[in-house]
Amino acid sequence: MYLVLGFVALIAGIALVIGGADALVDGLLGAGRRLGVSPFALTVVLSGFELENLAAGIAANAKGLPGAAAGTVFGGVTFLALGVAGLSALIAPIKSRLPGRFLLWTAAAPVPAVLLSLDGRLSRADGALLVAWFGVALLGVARSGRGLLDEQPTPRVRRPFLRLAAGLAVLTIGGALLGNGLRRVVGKLGVSDTLLGNTALAATVEAEEVGRVAVPARRGRPELALGNVAGTIVHFIAFNAGVIALVKPLKLDHATRVLHLPVAAGSTALLCALLALTGGIGRAAGVFLVLVYAAYVGGAVALA
Repeated sequence: MYLVLGFVALIAGIALVIGGADALVDGLLGAGRRLGVSPFALTVVLSGFELENLAAGIAANAKGLPGAAAGTVFGGVTFLALGVAGLSALIAPIKSRLPGRFLLWTAAAPVPAVLLSLDGRLSRADGALLVAWFGVALLGVARSGRGLLDEQPTPRVRRPFLRLAAGLAVLTIGGALLGNGLRRVVGKLGVSDTLLGNTALAATVEAEEVGRVAVPARRGRPELALGNVAGTIVHFIAFNAGVIALVKPLKLDHATRVLHLPVAAGSTALLCALLALTGGIGRAAGVFLVLVYAAYVGGAVALA
């Protein structure tokens, strides 16, 4: 019965994620038209405000599970750069030539977290620095994509702000169901909180991102797909990590410092390099990214 409920939650979550992603795309396009703001910039700014991820990190750290708390951030970034981007490209290839400064800002987003973690912890002062860096990096990523959609006519959308709010709400509910279902399925595995946080927990909390990225790519808006990935990475590696450390200093164990955080930074750089070289993510590149993510998870399990 436990597993049955898990699979029911999975199916319901997937259905809500797909519907919510469609509504979110419509809302972003319509709101951008009404406000005179690029839908790309709106995507970058709004995509990463995922309360379920931040709440999971704060709660885990408060309960004395810093490895799991760090995993929601660093494991989430790795899953976004490899798993989400790869799986989304398998569903709908993402073809878009983005400005080099967009890729540079995205690749640079994890650097402060890496440097501040060298002493084995993120203090409250480190957290404040990361939140400040978040504002700088987010502005850099958003501004780098100005004008990306000017060449494409933006359709008129009825009640765009309602669609935007509804899309975010449905995605949040769908993501929660999806995460709950997956946790039920993997809940009986005896693993460390660091391994669980960086793999199963990160992937379950962020599974709905596949819908957020694949749906706009399928609808001919690859810029929104990539803006979602980049914006969420910046939110996680800077804002979420900073806020978690501000609430309670975050201790980083050996596995986090030598494996999970470097892999998160390296995965982001790999994705940006791939986009720079190929101008997008085709299905072959999607397979490659998924295999790299599988290798990371396999290596993490073996080392644990």
